[in-house]
Amino acid sequence: MGAIVFWGIIRAALLMPALWILYSVIEPKYWWTLLILSVYGIIIHPAVIQYNLFMEKNKEIITSTLCSSCRYFDKSAVLCLKHDEHPTTNYLPCNGIDWEMKHNDLEETESYL
Repeated sequence: MGAIVFWGIIRAALLMPALWILYSVIEPKYWWTLLILSVYGIIIHPAVIQYNLFMEKNKEIITSTLCSSCRYFDKSAVLCLKHDEHPTTNYLPCNGIDWEMKHNDLEETESYL
């Protein structure tokens, strides 16, 4: 997810000077349309595509690994916060030794008892 934000900032930093230069060249009524379309087409749309690819690539890790039910797992970054490593379907950073149940899972388990 950090790469999505990073490249969004880079694209915005490159787009702003270009739009500033075009402001003096294009009529204001067309400039606003160009501004809106370029922000969507150069910043927002690529970020949405990258996010969807990220979620598709990591869907199995987020939903069906031991790490996904651990309290140290951050699903927005697909990261084990305790070991500061990215788990995969074949690799658990702690080998299951430091696994701790999320509080939400614990409350659901207690409600069944």
